Amino acid sequence: MEQIQGFLPIILLFAVMYLFLIRPQMKKQKQEKKFAGALKTGDKVVTKSGLHGKILNLNDDGTCILETGAGKMKFERSALSMELSQKLNAPEKEKK
Repeated sequence: MEQIQGFLPIILLFAVMYLFLIRPQMKKQKQEKKFAGALKTGDKVVTKSGLHGKILNLNDDGTCILETGAGKMKFERSALSMELSQKLNAPEKEKK
């Protein structure tokens, strides 16, 4: 019984870490994967570095071509920001 009481704080620490750190991160990764899979040609997106553009082409190798003010650029899909893109498109949905 004393051994269990000795390990109880460590077990609680792992439980708290799972609930507050690991689980939310896994949920966010799942949402980002869903976002990347739902992208289609013509969507307006923002990269994680803040570049705004419209998707011209989605390639099978995990890249996409964006039309920006500077021309056409090729990016990895993982470089697209889910949060910033949703904020960019939110006002359009409210207008409809």
